[in-house]
Amino acid sequence: MKRIIEIVPARPGWYARWRLDPEATRCYPVTLWALLEETDGTGREVVGVDSVGQWPGADDNEVGGEFVRYLFQTPDSGQPEDAEPPATAELRSTGPRLQPAAA
Repeated sequence: MKRIIEIVPARPGWYARWRLDPEATRCYPVTLWALLEETDGTGREVVGVDSVGQWPGADDNEVGGEFVRYLFQTPDSGQPEDAEPPATAELRSTGPRLQPAAA
């Protein structure tokens, strides 16, 4: 089990890429970064939560989706070609389901 130590907003331009099937990927904007720690304090990792509320390792990610990687694309260069259209992402978004650990 892991607990959330810190949550920070993601800078515009970060995306999480997911593989939907062997020939199709989809990118969603990363909305926040979360620092996770093992409950015994032995290990930490940073995960990005995307605009549809998914992150690598979450039990309730889209069925069949496999996390590929995070990527950064400067906002003035546009979105990745496989980016989810903003209106669709907003309709599907349930918001991040992360809660920080009590201090």
